Amino acid sequence: MKKRSKRYKKIFSSDIKEKKLKVKEILELVKKNCNSKFDESIDVSLRINLKQSKGGDLSLRTVVKLPNTTGKKEKIAVLCETEKIEEAKKSGADIVGSEDLIEKISSGKINFSKLICTPSMMGKVGKHGKILGPKGLMPNPKLGTVSNDISKTVNDIKNGLVEIRNDKDGNLASTIGRKSLASDKLLENYEHLIDSIKKEKPDTIKGELIKSSYITSTMGISFKVGAK
Repeated sequence: MKKRSKRYKKIFSSDIKEKKLKVKEILELVKKNCNSKFDESIDVSLRINLKQSKGGDLSLRTVVKLPNTTGKKEKIAVLCETEKIEEAKKSGADIVGSEDLIEKISSGKINFSKLICTPSMMGKVGKHGKILGPKGLMPNPKLGTVSNDISKTVNDIKNGLVEIRNDKDGNLASTIGRKSLASDKLLENYEHLIDSIKKEKPDTIKGELIKSSYITSTMGISFKVGAK
């Protein structure tokens, strides 16, 4: 029989079967369970109503600017014209380039987690969609990663901009911060995320868009949200 660690037992001792826990209460429990040595991520998992009354499944993909930083470290690359390289460097981007960055991408040298591209460079980077697409790195105007305002875009990504998309089974997940973030700020991020997703509900969806919501941490257990 497997022996359970003290940490494991401590976490599961707070497992509550109550179905109507408020978000604020859950966040306190989740943070209490964050007893690992690193700054755990606080994550939200949602089950959304995929089926539309007129047939087909809902595909939800957008970005949400949370009011507080998530603490997630992104390695940002900026692909721009040569005359904008200096501006891109000052914006705080980790990697900046023009034709040289295109060459690295074409050879498969991907060492960044986000790629920002200026509109005039989209024609060149579009040829490498087979490399960037599967990694979720293809710049997209709807996701804010195609922009002439490089400084603002880099700042947004570094400070609370999260991308959300559902899978084919109707699951959607996003981070809302780290355990080091104050509970009231985590709550603010959670409520803003939920409100933003609800606004994406198409007219063809009957009933609520969000069917259920769970909050957990990287190394913890999840709690079902029962009430605000």
